[in-house]
Amino acid sequence: MVSTKGRYALRFLLDLAEHQAEGYVPLKDVAGRQEISEKYLEIVVKELVKGGFLAVMRGKGGGYRLNRPSEEYSVKSILELMEETLVPVACLKPGQAPCPRKDRCRTLPLWQGLDQVISDYLEPITLADLIVGK
Repeated sequence: MVSTKGRYALRFLLDLAEHQAEGYVPLKDVAGRQEISEKYLEIVVKELVKGGFLAVMRGKGGGYRLNRPSEEYSVKSILELMEETLVPVACLKPGQAPCPRKDRCRTLPLWQGLDQVISDYLEPITLADLIVGK
C-alpha cells in the first residue's frame, strides 16, 4: 500500500510541475492548493530535497522547484524514494536475507509477477503524463 507520505509527495511534485512557470513556489501555496498540512508537507519535502528531486531557494521569493523537466520524473522513482520499496511482500525486498522456503514456495512466482507488473506499470508514467491526464 502506498503511504500518505508517498501520495503527498506525488501531489506536491505534480503541483510544482503545474506551476513551474512561476519559478520557486512557496510551500504554503502548494499546501493550500492541495489541502495538506504545511507541517506534514515539510517532512515530505525534506525527503524530496535530500533525494535530489527539488531545488530550494530560501528567503523572500523563495520556495521549491523541480530540478528537471516533469517528463523526467517517473511515478515509480518518486514512490520508491518515499516508500523505500514497492515490493508486495517482504521476501522480495532488496537486501532481504533469502527466505529459507524460497525453493519450495509455491506463491513466490505470484509475488514476483505482481512486483514486475507494479514496476512495469509505474515506470513509464511521468509527472508530465499526469498533468495531461494519461
